Formats: sequence, structure tokens, C-alpha cells
Amino acid sequence: MALVTTKEMFEKAYNGGYAIGAFNVNNMEIVQGITEAAKDLNAPLILQVSKGARAYANHTYLMKLVEAAVEETGLPIALHLDHGDSFELCKSCIDGGFTSVMIDASSKPLEENIEITRKVVEYAHEKGVVVEAELGTLAGIEDEVNVSAEDSSYTRPEDVQEFVEKTNCDSLAIAIGTSHGAYKFKPGTKPQLRFDILEDVSQRLPGFPIVLHGSSSVPQDFVAKINKFGGNMPGAIGVPEDQLRKAASMAVCKINIDSDLRLAMTASIREYLAEHPDHFDPRQYLKPARAAIKDMVAHKITDVLGCDGKA
Repeated sequence: MALVTTKEMFEKAYNGGYAIGAFNVNNMEIVQGITEAAKDLNAPLILQVSKGARAYANHTYLMKLVEAAVEETGLPIALHLDHGDSFELCKSCIDGGFTSVMIDASSKPLEENIEITRKVVEYAHEKGVVVEAELGTLAGIEDEVNVSAEDSSYTRPEDVQEFVEKTNCDSLAIAIGTSHGAYKFKPGTKPQLRFDILEDVSQRLPGFPIVLHGSSSVPQDFVAKINKFGGNMPGAIGVPEDQLRKAASMAVCKINIDSDLRLAMTASIREYLAEHPDHFDPRQYLKPARAAIKDMVAHKITDVLGCDGKA
């Protein structure tokens, strides 16, 4: 099986009331942990690469890792560019074998966002590649995406129909209260996604796939473990998983998950090295780290996304 686009998997997800997990990858162990969990659960999968990850791991290495995952699992896997910030970056990924790209011009005025997105869509569609765009801006930090709470903004439902019609994008990331990174909401707060915005958007775009970024739940046991073994992470509350499951039952077909994977991996490595200070073979501490990622992804697939058995 070759890499696929998200078109068919989103159609099935929309009609089935579930979402596909889009998991960020940076190296071999992360790819293996994610894809092993998806294979065990027969789940469709989106592996996504940020601009920073592509610079870190090298485009060719990442492509070969993902191709190996497709061969090993036989699953429908889409390879997606996360938060592409320019036409040139999107074009490079399209030409390099990605089956899906995101162009994020959400920080621009609406008309400029439309113009940039439409340019990417026209090029991508000529190559059989699908495009995700974004309206509204999420707070938080992820690689080179850095938006303060003051500069964040909810998606305006009244803009979505014009945007989709003028750009011809294939899916739309919206801002309804999620946040990038592990430092989301202060303890004692009660995060609440704006389901009224999601409902309004879905009514204006019937059958159209919606995407949620910044959807990690920030498990406190991992934060505590990192701090126990030398870290200094402040307390934080992530997006409640029951709210993500509700979103997945509505129009949301893709949910991005990155920080939870990093937390699981880092907590495992810190714990292993603290308990085995004389070990220096990377295989010794990366093996349990890979298992921690697999467990995290399996939990997300079954308990949050609802896409187990949907490959």
C-alpha cells in the first residue's frame, strides 16, 4: 500500500462520528510507537511533520521512515505537513512526496489568508495533494508557532463559507479554545471548548471536515514524573478528553496530538536514566520510551478519537 490522502478517511470519519489522529513525528522511535499502536488497533493514521521536525530529521530520512511504516503496517497512512508557513515550504513537501499539506496564513488578514491559501491549493490539487487551511489563531507555542493569549482569536463562523469557497481547501482548522503546547490552562480553571462555534461552522459547511490543533491533554502523571526526576515543569491542565471525544462525534475529523507524545517519551527517558544512571546505550532508554508512546497513542485512538477498527 502507498501513502494516501486524507480525503477518503475524512469522509468516513465525518459520517462515522469519529476523528483521525494526526501525530507529530521527529524520529524513528516516535514513528514506530505511533504506527505499532495503530496497527494493533487497525486504525487509519495521519503522520505529520512540522517545519522544525523536517529541518531536524531531514526530509529524506522522514520519508523513508514513513514509507517503512506503510510497508510494515499495511495501514492507510497520510503524510501531512503541519503548519506550513509559506507557499515555498508547501511546494517543497508536495514535490517531495507528502500527500497532505497545511498552509497556515491565519495570522494574516482574511483576504491575504485567502490569497495565500488559494495559491497553495491550486498547486497541490494539480499534484493530487490535499490542503488544510486555518481560520482563527490558537494561543501557545509549537516549534515556530508562537501566539500569545492576547493575540489569539476564535474563528468567526461568518467567515468560513466565503473562505472555503474562495480557496477550495479540503479541510479547515478552527480555533474554539484549544491551545498549542504543554502550558495550556492554569490549575483550578475549567477549560471549555466553544461547541457553539463548532456547531455554527458545521451548519455553514455541511459535510466539510474540521480540524482541531493544540489538542493534547497534558497528563499530570507524566508532568509529575518529569519533575520527580529533575524537571521543573509548571502545573498545567490540557484539553479535557471528553470534550475532544464530543468534538470528534461532530464535524471534527482530524485531531492533532504532539505534546502528549513528548511528555510520555521524556518522562520515560528521565525515569529510566534516574533508575539506571550507569547506562549509556540509547537503545536501553529509547525502547521503553517507544513503548510509552505506543501506549499513549493506543489510548488516544480508543478513548478519544474512536477510530479503532476503522482502517
